[in-house]
Amino acid sequence: MQRRIVTLSLIFFISFLLISARLFYWQIISGESLSAEAESQRSDDLVIPAKRGEIKASDGSDLVSNQKAYLVYLEPRKMKNETQTVGSVASILGLDVASVSASINRGSRYWVPIAHAVEEVKVSALKEKNFPGLGFEEEDIRYYPEASMAAHLLGFVGKNAKGGDQGYFGIEGYYDLQLRGRSGYLRQEKDARGIPILMGDQKRVEPEDGRTLVLNMDKMVQFIVEKKLAEGIRKYGAAGGNVTVLNPVTGEILAMAGYPSYDPGYFKSYESEIYKNPIVADSYEPGSTFKALIMSSAINEGLVTPQTSYDEKGPVEIGGYQIRTWNNQYGGKTTMTEVLERSSNVGMVFVSEKLGHEKLFKYITSFGMGIPTGVDLEEESSPAIRPYDNWYAIDFATASFGQGIAVTPIQMITAVAALANDGKLMEPHVVKKIISGSGKTIEIKPKIMRQVISPESAHILSEMMVAAVDHGEAQFAKPKGYRIAGKTGTAQIALAGHYDATKTIASFVGFAPAEKPRFVMLVTLREPSSSQWGSETAAPLFFSIARELFNYYGISPNE
Repeated sequence: MQRRIVTLSLIFFISFLLISARLFYWQIISGESLSAEAESQRSDDLVIPAKRGEIKASDGSDLVSNQKAYLVYLEPRKMKNETQTVGSVASILGLDVASVSASINRGSRYWVPIAHAVEEVKVSALKEKNFPGLGFEEEDIRYYPEASMAAHLLGFVGKNAKGGDQGYFGIEGYYDLQLRGRSGYLRQEKDARGIPILMGDQKRVEPEDGRTLVLNMDKMVQFIVEKKLAEGIRKYGAAGGNVTVLNPVTGEILAMAGYPSYDPGYFKSYESEIYKNPIVADSYEPGSTFKALIMSSAINEGLVTPQTSYDEKGPVEIGGYQIRTWNNQYGGKTTMTEVLERSSNVGMVFVSEKLGHEKLFKYITSFGMGIPTGVDLEEESSPAIRPYDNWYAIDFATASFGQGIAVTPIQMITAVAALANDGKLMEPHVVKKIISGSGKTIEIKPKIMRQVISPESAHILSEMMVAAVDHGEAQFAKPKGYRIAGKTGTAQIALAGHYDATKTIASFVGFAPAEKPRFVMLVTLREPSSSQWGSETAAPLFFSIARELFNYYGISPNE
């Protein structure tokens, strides 16, 4: 008897635990989802999209805005003549009659969305029909008043897996949550059979519009850059190229252009391969432009000065490999300034040996290689830098002249900007401020990442880069009377594990005026056919853009 009571008590106890666990699951764990399901059974919702935030240039002019459009929907319970209504709606909107008919007969929904982003002219034609049960809600479609201007910087708005608007690439992708706002809805109460209760509760919640972004981008600088880049691509027969201009003191991105490009308003008409921004997403070997960074590191360590000399006799052998000068000519006693002027690879090997492996590796990472810059654009990548223990002597040697190491253009220009900014590495930034619907403004302040080299070292290197422009291979193209600090670069493209001598990335990076830089600019051209050398392609393009910027900023010669 006692055993039966114990057994029965145990059964009741276990049953109590199981019921409690089930109730806990329903009420606590699944409470929200069950509540939402119950709500969906009691009511029918029609989503009202929020107005997406605008994107403006630094002067307040529109780069991305919205055009009025409409959501067209049907209310089946109010329709008088379904066949006529469905036929006219499908005809005017260019839809299939069968699919529209199927959508309104699926279930017992009070509102049935038929089409989004319908142009006003089509809506006017539908309104003239005055069909009962046909309704409209204002919504917006993305509009790019400057067409393809700054396409890679801006990105575009497409559809996500659920059919909703979503920003992709560039600013549209990175700031999607800020721009999209919060949708509203129309809610109609319905009975257990799913039939709307005409006297039941109706609720309308207005959407909360997205925030407006004001960029650091100067529209005139962007126009100059895009115009000159297109001219340069044609003139030098390049397969592609890009130009970035930023303020070295603040890290503000003033212009950013890549080619080939596209029109964000008609992005579906272009190959998807060109959607990504090459300046933040693509990597390349920087070639001789990298020499400025390594030279500044050795100067900062007090290991060389501009007058330190090296006897340039011939090729240098490192780990069984021979390193030569780009033109296979050797100048004997050569100062460090002349190493930059002549872009001597063997001279840079001398500098790297002075610096030592550990310090060279430290400065490469300190300048930001192998680390994302933090730029506020969606698709930034960062080529990996192998761990220090996996480097060989030849790797340190070739890295000193920008070969065997990969960077993105945004990493390269950010690093060189530190040389123009007293050695301070700034975070590059596109957006200047964010403005909410209520008018509240969030300012994006300049951000110092770290002090890479001393101000004194930066000034010394700046003067050496001025000499490299004045006495280097590209001096023929330099605007007269201006002090420009810069460095050319030519890097062979690695294909299938080896370098193709006929395919190069030609580049030029520099800043001006050298004493108080207003801008730093990086120009890269992919596979120029007129000449493989940066001094004959990228450098002249740089100087052509610089002339326009000097005029725009009112910078006089010898300033």
